[in-house]
Amino acid sequence: MTQLITPQLVTLDQNLGDSPADVIRVLAGKVAATGRASEVEGLFADAFAREQKTATGVPGGIAIPHCRSAAVQEPALAMARLSHKVDFGAKDGPADLIFFIAAPDGADQEHLKLLSKLARSLIKKDFTAALRAAATEQDIVDLVDGALADKPAAAPADSFAAPAEAPAPIGSGAPGGPKRIVAVTACPTGIAHTYMAADSLVAAAKEMGVDLQVETQGSSGAKPLDPAVIAAADAVIFAVDVDVRGKERFAGKPVINAPVKRGIDEPTKMVQEALAAADDPRARRVPHAGAEDQAERDEEEKGEHIGQKLKRALLTGVSYMIPFVAGGGLLIALGFLLGGYDITEVADKVVLENNFGNLPEGGLAIYLGAVLFKIGALSMGFLVPALAGYIAYAIADRPGIAPGFVAGAVSGFMGAGFLGGIVGGLLAGYVAHLIGTWQVPRWLRGLMPVVIIPLLASIVASGLMFLVLGGPIAGLTVALNNWLTGMSGASAVVLGIILGLMMCFDLGGPVNKVAYAFAVAGLSAGSADNQAPWLIMGTVMAAGMVPPLAMALATVLNKKLFTLNERENGKAAWLLGASFISEGAIPFAAADPLRVIPASMVGGALTGALCMATGVTSQAPHGGFFVFFAIGNLPMFIIAIVAGMVVSALAVIALKRFAVKKPVEAEPVPATASV
Repeated sequence: MTQLITPQLVTLDQNLGDSPADVIRVLAGKVAATGRASEVEGLFADAFAREQKTATGVPGGIAIPHCRSAAVQEPALAMARLSHKVDFGAKDGPADLIFFIAAPDGADQEHLKLLSKLARSLIKKDFTAALRAAATEQDIVDLVDGALADKPAAAPADSFAAPAEAPAPIGSGAPGGPKRIVAVTACPTGIAHTYMAADSLVAAAKEMGVDLQVETQGSSGAKPLDPAVIAAADAVIFAVDVDVRGKERFAGKPVINAPVKRGIDEPTKMVQEALAAADDPRARRVPHAGAEDQAERDEEEKGEHIGQKLKRALLTGVSYMIPFVAGGGLLIALGFLLGGYDITEVADKVVLENNFGNLPEGGLAIYLGAVLFKIGALSMGFLVPALAGYIAYAIADRPGIAPGFVAGAVSGFMGAGFLGGIVGGLLAGYVAHLIGTWQVPRWLRGLMPVVIIPLLASIVASGLMFLVLGGPIAGLTVALNNWLTGMSGASAVVLGIILGLMMCFDLGGPVNKVAYAFAVAGLSAGSADNQAPWLIMGTVMAAGMVPPLAMALATVLNKKLFTLNERENGKAAWLLGASFISEGAIPFAAADPLRVIPASMVGGALTGALCMATGVTSQAPHGGFFVFFAIGNLPMFIIAIVAGMVVSALAVIALKRFAVKKPVEAEPVPATASV
C-alpha cells in the first residue's frame, strides 16, 4: 500500500498565508506536485467547499482540512507546521498544525481506516507535542507512520468503548452505579471528525466515570452497537452532521443532538447534558418508529413557528421532486429534438408497436424520439406524487411517504396539479404525524409505521382530496393556466419581472423555489400550440442564472471590494451560474445581503422581462447553457442573461463602493453557506 505521507508532503515553520483558503491551496499544490492529484484547482475546490460546510479547526491549535475528490489519484497526507497561525474556526484560537487529508472518491477501506486513525491520534497531547518538537520533515513522517502503525486499543476501529476495570453488567444502571451512554458520530466526509468526536467523547466519559460506547458511521465502515448495549443505555448522544443510520434502534432514549464538531470541542458538556437528560422525564427522546424527525424536534424546541415548519416541508418536497423533473424534462426535450412536436400524438403507439427491427415511418429518429419522450413523460408523471410524498415525509418521516404519494396521485388524477400536491402532502404529513403520537400497546407499535399510519393517513388525506378539496383546487389550477396562456404584450413582461424578482430574492430559498416549482409544474402541459409554460420555464431559468454570474463578474471587475473567500467563490460561481444553480450566489448574499440581494433582483427582473418580451422558451427544467438544444430563441436567452448579469454586477459594485466606509479586506471573513 502506498505510503500516505512523505517528506515532500511536509512543510515546516513557513508562513502559508492568512486564511484557510491560502493554506489549503498550498497543501493541495503539494499533493499535486507529488503526482497524487491530477490538478490543483479541482482538489482545492473540493477541499475548500468541505471547509465551508464545517470548519475543520479542533482544540489544541490543530486543523484537519479534508475531502474526497475526483482529482485525487492516490490517498495523501500533506502536513504544515505554520510560523503564522491561521484561524480554521476552532474555539480556542488559530491553528499552527495543519493536516490536509486528500482521499480519492473511491478510496479503499484500508486507506480510509489509516486516515481515520491519524485523525484520532491528533487529539492526543503527546503526539501533537512531538509534532511541534520535530526538527525535520523526515521526523514528521516517522511520527505519523508510527501513529498509523499502532494497533488500536481494545475497542475496534468502528466502535469505541471506554475501558473499565471490570465489565459492567448489562441492564439499567443501579442507583449510585455508573450511568450508561451510547453515542453515534458521523460527518459528511466520514474521515476525520467522525472518529475524533468518538475518541473525545469516550475520553471525557472515562474521566467522569461514565460507561460510554460509540458507533462511528464513517467512511471506513460502521459496526453497529450491540442491541443489548443500546437497551441498557440511560441516554444517547448523536454528534452528527448527517442522518443517523438506523436511528429507530434508539427509539425512546433521552437524546442529545448536536453537530459532530461539538463532540470534539465540548465532549464533557455533551456527556453532562446526556446525564442530565437521563434523569429528566421531560427530556426529548428519539422518536418511536420514525414518527417525526429528530431535526424537526430540535428546531421546535428552539421555537420554530408554523411558518418555518411549512417552509421546511415545502422545500423538502421540491428538492426531492427536482430529480424526477430534471431528467424527465431533458428527455422530453430530446424527444422533441429527434421526433418533432408531433411525437406527442404518436409516442404511445410507436413504443408499443415498433422496435429496432421494425422501425416506424420516419425511421430511427422517430423511434428514438418516441422512446425518449415516453420515458420523460413517465418521469414527469411523478412530479406531483413526489412533491406531495416528500412534503409529508418532511413532516412525519417515513410513515408519511406512502400517504403523501397517494394524495399526490389523487391530486394528479383530479387535475388539481401542483397546488393540489402541496395541499395533499401537507394533509398526509400532518395526519400521519398525529397518528404517530398515539400511545398504543407495545405489541401494536411494530405495525404502526408500516400498516396503521399509512392506511389511516391515506384514507383521511386522499378522502378529503376526493370529497372536498380536489375539485375547487382543480378549478383554480385551470383558471390560472388559462390566465397564463392568454398573457401577451405588457402583461407578459410584468409576469417576467415578477418571476425574475422571485428567482433572485432568496437564491434557492422558499420564494425562489415557489417560482421554480410553478414553472416546472406546468412544463409538461407545453406544446407547439401552447408555449406559455415553456415561456415561463425559460424566464425562470434565465433569471435564476443571473445572481451567481453577476457576483462572479463583480469579483473580476473590482477585486478590492471582495474578500479572499468571496473571490475564490467567484471563480466557482461562473460554472454554477452557467448551470442554473442560483445558490452559487449564497456566499455573497450571506456576507452582505443588503447589497447583494437588491442588486441581484434588479438584474433578474431585467432578464425576466426580456425573456418574456422576446419569446424565450425552455423545454428543459434545468441545466442552463448546457441544455441549449432545448432553448427556443437561444440568442435572446443569452443576451437577456448577459444584460441582467452586467446590470447586477455594476449595481453591487456601486452599492459596495458608496455604502462601505472601510475596505472590505479589513473585515473578518464571514462564514458562508454551502452551495
